[in-house]
Amino acid sequence: MWRDLASRGVAAAHALPTLAIDTFIALGCYLAAIAGPDAHNGDITSYSLAAFASLPLVWRRRSPLLVLIVTGFATIAATRLGMVHEVPYGQLVATYTVASLSKPFERAIAIAGTVAGIAFALAEKTNVLPIGSTILIFGGAYALGAIARSRRGLIETLEARARTLAADYAEAASRERERIARDMHDILAHSVNLMVVQAEAGPVVVHSDPARAVTIFDAIADAGRDALTQLRRTLGVLRSEPASRTPQPGLDGLDSLVAQARGTGMPTTLTERGHRRPIAPDVAVAVYRVVQESLTNAIKHAHASRVDVRLRWDEDGLDLEIRDDGRGRDGRGGPGRLPSGGHGLIGMRERVAACGGTLSAGRADDGGGFRVAARLPLMEQAPAAANVDG
Repeated sequence: MWRDLASRGVAAAHALPTLAIDTFIALGCYLAAIAGPDAHNGDITSYSLAAFASLPLVWRRRSPLLVLIVTGFATIAATRLGMVHEVPYGQLVATYTVASLSKPFERAIAIAGTVAGIAFALAEKTNVLPIGSTILIFGGAYALGAIARSRRGLIETLEARARTLAADYAEAASRERERIARDMHDILAHSVNLMVVQAEAGPVVVHSDPARAVTIFDAIADAGRDALTQLRRTLGVLRSEPASRTPQPGLDGLDSLVAQARGTGMPTTLTERGHRRPIAPDVAVAVYRVVQESLTNAIKHAHASRVDVRLRWDEDGLDLEIRDDGRGRDGRGGPGRLPSGGHGLIGMRERVAACGGTLSAGRADDGGGFRVAARLPLMEQAPAAANVDG
């Protein structure tokens, strides 16, 4: 119960306006000054000096140094007149406030002024004990203020770091969502389009060529199983269990992609020139996805009769080209936009750019269909700032 009451009291104190708190402190210091044995029977001088040494604390947060100066002069005057023999509470609070809230040069002025004021106020004192104790209590008040300032600075630093970390986490989460969205698009667009194309051809040949119909339906089943496998792996990152049950697709999966495209009746070739060199896993995945998306677009949108996939290795990197002989994405020979809004092309650009490569997509220079070309770095090359040409 006492702990609950204490926590409520702290919460209520934090809820109070700072002006109300400072007013309470100022009045407390004033009452302590006039209620002590130094009140001199309540004469107007002691009351006035006590007021100037205490009541300005109401504005201590707004002008710490000015409040210290005002209370300091009043405290010095009261001390010289023999009206202060105990602790000058108002001056100590002002000293604490300057140490806690003021700038470095203001704190330097406050220290010098306080030392000079103590020396002047106690100049005629012959007993060392009051001087030593006075320096000790003022030094303690300043030290407490410095500790409060350091603690506040540490809290601000931690809060800033927490905001930075939160922003980094949000950015990382956004990038991960974009990656998952690209994977989902690539997997579903490719597999579903293959299944649709082959399912449409199935009824045509089911009576005239039953053997081919069986092959088509087997290809549909294979495409569906492959899509399910990749979807499980992609969606696994959203769960707590390990996400990857099978390796990420890469260069070794290109033959399967080309075979699937051939299964739709689209003549598709895969040509690789040069000595295959090591590439980073994300680059291998990017190659696979670019080929996958390009074949999907060629099958669904290009009205092509042939697609060629070419890989060329050299000492500096990998050149990837996917080219069809169709009429283009708008069906009239122009580059146009995909019916989906071009998200597949955007995804390809983002993947290649993330690997430090470049990508271009559009009508071939000789007018012979649509061409996707990418330049990707090797393993030993550090990813550079990516450029994307549309």
